[in-house]
Amino acid sequence: MTTAVSILAATAAGALLLGCSASVEVKKSTPPKLSADKLSSTLSEKLAAATNQPKPRVSCPEDLVGKVGTTTRCKLTANDGSTLGVTVKVTSVSGNRIHYDFKADDKASPAPN
Repeated sequence: MTTAVSILAATAAGALLLGCSASVEVKKSTPPKLSADKLSSTLSEKLAAATNQPKPRVSCPEDLVGKVGTTTRCKLTANDGSTLGVTVKVTSVSGNRIHYDFKADDKASPAPN
């Protein structure tokens, strides 16, 4: 097992075991939105903290709208190109603060050939 796949496995296990959640204050808008870039960096920080690993590369395709039940899928990419999906779901909104849960997929996808 490569180091990158080991890190992905550790990240997935850590995220699954902890039932991770986060909240982020955003600029005032109706409904509030968390930019894709800020969501990516926040997830990277939370996953690193949960697994005691270096920050992984995380990319999210869209802003997260602060509406309960809204979901998005982000992607964690290891140095070898293998990937792991991360599902993000808004659990509550308090003013300009978006609270969400996130969960990494059980299995990583291998790097493309």
